Amino acid sequence: MAAEVDENTRVKTNLHIRRTPSVANLQTLEVPVKGMDCSECTVHVRQAIARLPGVESVEVLLAAEKAVVRLDPARVGVSAIRKAVEEAGYSVPDSATPPSVSLGNFNRRMTVLLAVVFSIVLSIVIAGEWLGLFDRLNELVPLPAGVALVIVGGLPVFRTVVQAALKRQITSHTLMTVGVIAALIVGEWVAAAIVVVFMRVGDYVERFTAESARRAVKELTALAPQTARVERDGAEVEVPIAQVNLGEIVIVRPGEKIPVDGEVVAGHATVDQAAITGESMPVEVAEGSHVFAATFAKLGSLRVKALRLGADTTFGRVIRMVEEAEAHRADVQRVADKFSAYYLPVVAGIAALTFLIRGDALAMAAVLVVACSCSFALATPVAVLAAIGASAKRGLLIKGGKYLEALARADVVLVDKTGTLTLGQPHITDVIALNGLSSPEVLTLAASAERYSEHPLAEAVRTAARARTLPLAEPQDFEAIPGMGVRARVNGYSVEVGNRRLVSASESLPLAQHLEAQGKTLLFVALDGKPAAILAVADTLRAEVPAALAKLRTLGIKQIELLTGDNERTAAALAEKLGVPYRANLLPEHKIEVVKDYQARGHTVVMIGDGVNDAPALAQANIGIAMGVAGADIAAEAAHIALMREDWMLIPDALRVARRTMGVVKMNIAFTAIYNLVGLTLAALGVLPPTLAAAAQSLPDLGILANSARLLRQH
Repeated sequence: MAAEVDENTRVKTNLHIRRTPSVANLQTLEVPVKGMDCSECTVHVRQAIARLPGVESVEVLLAAEKAVVRLDPARVGVSAIRKAVEEAGYSVPDSATPPSVSLGNFNRRMTVLLAVVFSIVLSIVIAGEWLGLFDRLNELVPLPAGVALVIVGGLPVFRTVVQAALKRQITSHTLMTVGVIAALIVGEWVAAAIVVVFMRVGDYVERFTAESARRAVKELTALAPQTARVERDGAEVEVPIAQVNLGEIVIVRPGEKIPVDGEVVAGHATVDQAAITGESMPVEVAEGSHVFAATFAKLGSLRVKALRLGADTTFGRVIRMVEEAEAHRADVQRVADKFSAYYLPVVAGIAALTFLIRGDALAMAAVLVVACSCSFALATPVAVLAAIGASAKRGLLIKGGKYLEALARADVVLVDKTGTLTLGQPHITDVIALNGLSSPEVLTLAASAERYSEHPLAEAVRTAARARTLPLAEPQDFEAIPGMGVRARVNGYSVEVGNRRLVSASESLPLAQHLEAQGKTLLFVALDGKPAAILAVADTLRAEVPAALAKLRTLGIKQIELLTGDNERTAAALAEKLGVPYRANLLPEHKIEVVKDYQARGHTVVMIGDGVNDAPALAQANIGIAMGVAGADIAAEAAHIALMREDWMLIPDALRVARRTMGVVKMNIAFTAIYNLVGLTLAALGVLPPTLAAAAQSLPDLGILANSARLLRQH
């Protein structure tokens, strides 16, 4: 087994290991899998890997063409997984192939080609059936020769059916193979041969449909840079991205992709960040600016210190979230999967009844042939993956089909204030010193106490101190108190900076009510437990918020409510401006209770926050949406939907995407159900012969693909 563990390390080009911190002995291994065409394939791969000892869990992702395996490396390794995958009829490639960037043109050309070929073949079959040519051909060619042609033409399919049967698995090809055998038994080898032809055509259609579902993911992955130019020993060296080290200086020339997340240490450039934020307008970066992998330096050159590499970059996390979105399947998809599991036995029963009642073996064969369950399995994932992949390129990350489905039902939106409704760039407007202290003195102490706080209000205090060139001291015993403020020892003082809940006796301070009536947020400073100053902070409302809230109302959101830790008067001023109800003086746990209360009353709740202080409420909500999370680990992980740029108009866009996607999914399922019901009925009555039944079973996949492709065009 040690040899297998070593192989995990050797095959670095296409196997990725992520440590699982919760259980020390477990690893998460990502294994690429080739040959999967539909959800039925993922089930087979999942079952094959799950049976291995040492495998705790496995998710097989059709769009990403990989299996994510949580395992004990001391008990199972790559060799065992590879063998299990191959025995299931699929393969683990030896090396990863960079995806093509021309998938859009490829899809258009292949769609036209498939349509033309399918139309020609279908026309020939219909004409042959109508003119009786197949009957004459059946009489002219000896049956043994016909059987041989059928076996040779269908050998790849028959082989997979036998392999599945040995594993006690029934696939859609199993039923069609039984239909072929039934046609051969009654001497209709031509009908059997045509069924085989359409089985092969159907395979190509399913592969193409699956490839189209992967299209948006592959186009996104293709944006990832493959090489980087680094500075080593005074020279510039171009190396594969995997060989770049943290802290190295990366050289980026005009027109090149930035290969790492990092900090600009020299140079100036105009950078296109559309790959990260979806925003087409470029930004100016210079020394001290942070830049992201997969963005373009259009004008100017840069020297960038590498801070994040590969899968750890913001773009790497975007790709991983889009790939793994398939694992969070919508409830409607789970229903379709369960339906597929029962569908095949039901079809077999209908075929048996057809033969028993009518005594017509060809009608029985037609029933078995026309019933292909792959269209049910594809109805949801093709649409969901198209929507998720296309949305990601616009800066809207949706982590799975179940969140799309929940968002489509949403009727309540709860909103945080600072950093969400406002720009999150507050500034100090007033410094009111008390008890004989000077403004510079209290501001120095407050900024020193806030030195290591990540809250936007803390940054406002530090910025005010820097603007006045005040020297900051090193705080001791620093403590951040969620929903209240900070406490630390500075220059011998016990300094508290925060809201009324933290600083006692703040209610009686002069000017407090007057400042709050102006919509300003107040920070109170206490030294050794005694009030020392009031810091008034103002933030700017995002310009697009009123229009975005109006669009949410037109989309049917019944309740929009402001939840904030600010005081009553400040919250009331903003709420009145936006025309929404509010709740003030809330701690993080209070926001969770508000979410739970709405959920208990049967509402589907969206919580919108900055993804850090609001993380508990984001996780509790049916859909948590984090604002502007490019580069932020906590925000991206806490939310179910993440906005890569701080643009409120993306929120009604997300709601429209969700509702449009669920509409397409329902259309796909309804179309497939009605189509199969009609096909089964016609086949059972003998109206649809096996030859036309074989042609008919391929059409639902094409219909699903065409319907789902609308999601790509509209995003």
